[in-house]
Amino acid sequence: MKLRHIAALTVLFLAMACGSSTSLFNGKNLDGWEIYGTEKWYVDNEGLLVSESGPNKQYGYLATDKTYRDFELTAEFKQEADGNSGIFFRSSIEGTKISGWQAEVAPPDHDTGGIYESYGRGWLIKPEKEKDKYLAYGDWNKMKIRVEGNHVTTWLNGHEMISFTDDEIGQANGKIALQIHDGGGIKVYWKDIKIKEL
Repeated sequence: MKLRHIAALTVLFLAMACGSSTSLFNGKNLDGWEIYGTEKWYVDNEGLLVSESGPNKQYGYLATDKTYRDFELTAEFKQEADGNSGIFFRSSIEGTKISGWQAEVAPPDHDTGGIYESYGRGWLIKPEKEKDKYLAYGDWNKMKIRVEGNHVTTWLNGHEMISFTDDEIGQANGKIALQIHDGGGIKVYWKDIKIKEL
């Protein structure tokens, strides 16, 4: 076999092994997602996904139609007002009661990148306090979440925030969901939400 053929096959194999990312948000509408609760989820004129508190000031979720088990997810977010939100994974939802795990998206000094278990054990792990400096509050941030088996790692703007293992997470499967926290006054913009299944 000629050298160039071997090189071409090597590139093809690596591309297949690495997989490719799929966009979860098309920048036009909420196709592929389902709204839970009465809070506001919409696409603005710039093609950004907006999550905003509604008049009821309750919890709200926007969840994928599909379930995802092992994956690497990236999303960009920009917070206004309170900015308390999060990205849930391996989750199930009934009404506005969600069971699963959240990678925190929060104002400064409130543990963005940590993992919280709703209706369960609460905080499982928080980033070291000094890592809060990586949050660009009021500007665009990039969150990456890798979930494989019982291991979870999060990154914020290229900096690792937490890395840990948990048997309960390892046994679960479910949806990806974005959150609006209760209390009102929250507005968060999202874009470039992509997932690579592992």
